[in-house]
Amino acid sequence: MTSPEALLATLTPLLAAESRAEAPAAGVEAGDLEQAVWLRLLERFREDGAPEQPADWLRRAVRAEARRARRDSARERPYPGEPAHEAHGSPESSALVSERRRTVRAAVRRTPGQCPRLLAAMLHPADPTYREIAGALGISQGSLGPMRSRCLGCLRRMLAAEVPVPGVRGRVP
Repeated sequence: MTSPEALLATLTPLLAAESRAEAPAAGVEAGDLEQAVWLRLLERFREDGAPEQPADWLRRAVRAEARRARRDSARERPYPGEPAHEAHGSPESSALVSERRRTVRAAVRRTPGQCPRLLAAMLHPADPTYREIAGALGISQGSLGPMRSRCLGCLRRMLAAEVPVPGVRGRVP
């Protein structure tokens, strides 16, 4: 009977290669696929011992886990209210989105006059109406449009040097 340590040493390079080959099509990281197969192997050891032909078993297990990952990803849906592009985004893209928001908020605070209050009200998650914004700022609703235009122009000029403009299909150059 093969010991778990010997089996581990024998199968590690094969599992890494098989996982790297199957992971892109399954839409998962190769390391996640490897981990799932190691877990299957441990469960197998506990129940039945080592497989008779470990290399063949490993190849079948990698493909089965890749199929499971594809099936699971096809069924996954974002929570209601969660933007789809952020729901499946990587941690890196989430960090970039957060950084852009911080940059915009910081630029809003640096705008002149009543612009910080106006822009903060317009960016508020409650999405207030023009009437509510005008009431909160103590200005007439008719002057809100021109003021908004001036403030957004100022903000646009400030951000031009700070936030890269998305290129084709939203990619940042």
